[in-house]
Amino acid sequence: MHENDEPGTIDRLRTQLLQPEHVVSTPGNAAPAKPVSLAAAFRHPAFVVIWTATLVSNVGSWMYGAASAWLMTSLNPDPLIVSLVQAASTAPVFLFALPAGALADIFDRRKYLVVIELLTTLVSAIYAAIVGLGLANPSNLLLFTFLIGSVWALSSPAWQAVVPQLVPKNDLPAAVTANSVGVNLSRALGPALGGATIAGLGIVAPFWINAVSNLAVNGALLWWRPQRAAARLPAERFGPAVAAGLRYARNSPPMRATLMRATGFFLFASAYWALLPLVARERISSGPELYGVLLGAIGAGAVVGAFVMPWLKLKLGPDRLTALGLLGTAVTLTLYGLARDPVTALVASVLAGVSWIAVLATLTVSAQVSLPDWVRARGLALFTTVFFGGMTLGSAVWGELAKLLGLPAAHFIAAAGAVLAIPATWGWKLQAGPGLDLTPSMHWPTPIVAQNIEEDRGPVLVTVEYRIRPQDREAFLAAIEKLGYERRRDGAYRWGVYEDAADKGRVVETFLVDSWVEHLRQHERVTNADRILQEAVDRFQVSGEPKVTHLIAAES
Repeated sequence: MHENDEPGTIDRLRTQLLQPEHVVSTPGNAAPAKPVSLAAAFRHPAFVVIWTATLVSNVGSWMYGAASAWLMTSLNPDPLIVSLVQAASTAPVFLFALPAGALADIFDRRKYLVVIELLTTLVSAIYAAIVGLGLANPSNLLLFTFLIGSVWALSSPAWQAVVPQLVPKNDLPAAVTANSVGVNLSRALGPALGGATIAGLGIVAPFWINAVSNLAVNGALLWWRPQRAAARLPAERFGPAVAAGLRYARNSPPMRATLMRATGFFLFASAYWALLPLVARERISSGPELYGVLLGAIGAGAVVGAFVMPWLKLKLGPDRLTALGLLGTAVTLTLYGLARDPVTALVASVLAGVSWIAVLATLTVSAQVSLPDWVRARGLALFTTVFFGGMTLGSAVWGELAKLLGLPAAHFIAAAGAVLAIPATWGWKLQAGPGLDLTPSMHWPTPIVAQNIEEDRGPVLVTVEYRIRPQDREAFLAAIEKLGYERRRDGAYRWGVYEDAADKGRVVETFLVDSWVEHLRQHERVTNADRILQEAVDRFQVSGEPKVTHLIAAES
């Protein structure tokens, strides 16, 4: 503790630091001071161009999704087989999102996206040709749905990670919500256009439109020229990069909270997405036009919800808004279970859209503001993995329950699960934008070395020696425990704190890092929020600065 600290400073630090680990006390937990205007994101030309291109592409994707689900009801109307269309489209994200996130953090994101989007166009065109030649069957429909889902999974983390490059930090919540509006506008237009196109031009038309619409994204990416900071260190290798993403999420309480709340939502919300084709065909005895209208109503409800959501978020905060969205999802599922006429199903669809965007946008903002740029794509890939993992597992479960117990029972069970998820996940608190300052602080001094050290040499042991007053021991240990999460998030695979048995008040913090270059990366990864944590720990120092030592494994 510095000599000029006023009385009570350590007591205040003790109060702030002795909180439950998974409930993070940050400005991000509070609702923003005023509603976020969606127009803020559209002040930036790059965002406008990318947003417009993805809207066109997403309309084609939703036309494809509606057409493929409806095609399967014609090829094989078994509830489990129909629900597997959604499972085939979401399973690749669960399988490939994290590796894709690592690739997006390692390589230039724009160039990476150009390659992936061209591949998406090619795969989509091949299956359009198969459908046009009359060769479609349940097996190849599921196969190509899986392949298209796979290339989408490879691009999704990169798309999410570029959003902060398109707008300033203060406009990030507006950009996230605007992206959700774009997705749901396409959801409102795409399925309805898909149903009308199937009725007017035949089942093959939506498949070709999907392939052609993706060219808009390629054009926007070729136009966009983002600034890229020059790298001072070599790029991470793929395997360690994946491990670093997992390690960061495991040691980031805000990110863990976001993932837990996401699990509680997507597992049960997946029910109406998976079973909606059967509600339209079997419960209401209608055709593809109504199915498209119901999907469009979900999108329209989401667009309406996007304009109401800033006001609701201001009044309720992110946690209560998410709980309200889960409650709305439960009512939606109940209405779908009762639906025997188009009106009830339409009401359920509109409520589904409002509830969906309320939860999805809130969770996405929480994930975005919980991640620094160096691990952003990997962290968002984990969020996407939970998103689509819940949708994939839920689709299979609800399809099987519908087969065994009937459509109404499957909807009612999912509704009960959504209600129970509210208290089950309430302890995990979400972040609201702009949240923590996760820009690099660069406040760690460059290590002093007596010789050149090879970048791959290691492991490296870093020790930090503190001198504290014995009466401050409890508060110091609470403070340094939080700092330990930062060490592990940024690269340490082992961390600990040790007391000197012969010298009361002497405490040594240690952490191990795989290699010298990985420790140098730690220097670049420390954020301004981490600097505040470190200053809170350093205030316990009796005099001077803590002594930092770097030890590297000896080589014979």
